[in-house]
Amino acid sequence: REHTNEALISLLWRAPVPGLSPAVTVRSKSHGPSCSVSGREWVRPSGFDTGLKTFNSLSKQKEPLILTREGVATWYSCGPTVYDHAHLGHASSYVRFDILQRILSRLFGITVIHAVVITDIDDKIIRRSWEENVSPAAISAVYEDEFKRDMLSLKVVPPAVYLRVTENVHHIVAFIEKIIKNGHAYATKEGDVYFDIQSIGGRYGRFVGAVDPQGEPGSSNKRDPRDFALWKPSKPQEPYWESPWGRGRPGWHIECSTIASSMFGRQLDIHSGGIDLAFPHHENEIAQSEAYHQCGQWANYFLHSGHLHLKGSPEKMSKSLKNYISIKDFLQSYSANEFRMFCLLSKYRSAIDYSDSSMLEARSTLDTISTFCHDAQAYMKGQLQCSHVQEDFLWSRCSLAETKSTVMNTLADDFDTPRAISALMNLVYHGNCQLQPPAGAARSPAVFGAMVTYLRDVLDVFGIDLSRGSLQPVVEQLTQFRSKVREFALARQDGSSTGSPSRPGLYPDRIPLLKACDALRDDLAPLGVLIKDRGATSTWEIKMSARGQGPEDKGEETSS
Repeated sequence: REHTNEALISLLWRAPVPGLSPAVTVRSKSHGPSCSVSGREWVRPSGFDTGLKTFNSLSKQKEPLILTREGVATWYSCGPTVYDHAHLGHASSYVRFDILQRILSRLFGITVIHAVVITDIDDKIIRRSWEENVSPAAISAVYEDEFKRDMLSLKVVPPAVYLRVTENVHHIVAFIEKIIKNGHAYATKEGDVYFDIQSIGGRYGRFVGAVDPQGEPGSSNKRDPRDFALWKPSKPQEPYWESPWGRGRPGWHIECSTIASSMFGRQLDIHSGGIDLAFPHHENEIAQSEAYHQCGQWANYFLHSGHLHLKGSPEKMSKSLKNYISIKDFLQSYSANEFRMFCLLSKYRSAIDYSDSSMLEARSTLDTISTFCHDAQAYMKGQLQCSHVQEDFLWSRCSLAETKSTVMNTLADDFDTPRAISALMNLVYHGNCQLQPPAGAARSPAVFGAMVTYLRDVLDVFGIDLSRGSLQPVVEQLTQFRSKVREFALARQDGSSTGSPSRPGLYPDRIPLLKACDALRDDLAPLGVLIKDRGATSTWEIKMSARGQGPEDKGEETSS
């Protein structure tokens, strides 16, 4: 029966497809999940509905996110080709998808199994190795390590596994052999192996408007200009691996199909990458994988992030255009928290303009939230007095409860982070409206504790941490010491415990101490440590200041 099912799948999959053919679902006991057989039409998968919707590039519209296994999402990403520094264009894609994965796991309880491939053999790596007179392996090792450090510096959660192409060539050779056996690839006398586009009929072209795009360069012996390389012979002084077609190395597209399949089998929930990879890379991945597995829908969802542009330039940031900013250079001026907020303020699918003004907007948004948390903590400690707090209003649908509902609903709707941030800022606005003088009313600190805790929790989901920092205990001790000195300096000669620097009666010999306290406060402000004197007491806050300056833990804003 199993052999009969496999033969039926193969027969249906290879049948000519005049336009869009109706979907046929065949269950194979030997392969577990069903494999839909179709043309270029997306087929809604069977499985477990998460209640979320996401824009699927395969259908070009929002679709319900349905997973093969309950509570588990298999996710594959195309990783970097490690021949040079990673730049902000890469960072925007990886950070945006990291935010999506955090939302799935932290807010919706879905375990994300994420695999990323590292392309550690490629024409660009080989050329760089010749230029620097070192081995390709040495080049790829240096830039792979740098890429991983960059990702950690941007707080990107490492995938379940990084997989290198060079460690999977034997799998790639076997993968190609099966595609040839299934009748969808051919070898040339020069030792190239090409995918046969004509063999899959109208199934090619899901990410382009036409099914006859320009082909890739290659041997003149290709059957169709659109055919692309699965294997290519190595030239003199190039790395090579043995294969049935001679010494050579894999083509670019085949590595992802093979490695994703070796990790997740014949059914993948989510595949992500930059929009520039949709065609031809992801298009060719689909063709190869479905030719290998003989199925019509290998990956159920393709998620693509928009390009990052330098403001005023229509071109994406890229190494080839020499218009990029390295991640390491960027982090000399801005923090990981600020870059994450920059990404959150636009939809992950949208093109995004990078500029100092857009980064300052992200910084200002973080500062507004941080300052509110600081003031709310001061109020809870009794250091900030204000008028009567409309506690019921802050608890009710008009504020905290409504914000929680709005954030969950917007994030369930294609991960709409701009609307979620807008809801958080609305909560901060209402909170700030209540933290106003005059003083003397009954206190209502609990609601502010709930608001601060919620803001911190949601930002933590997004990878932004406002509460952690190694400078926190140092600043706390410094502020306490300064407060004691200041209290001593403010004591009045009439016996009052404290006085005011604007009123007579202070001890003249203590006025220099008071001025020293003020000077310390002023000197710390440009370094990102803000001390606020509230009568006889003082509160503090760590935050970013001018570009390139700030505390050791840049972007980790705390307050007390």
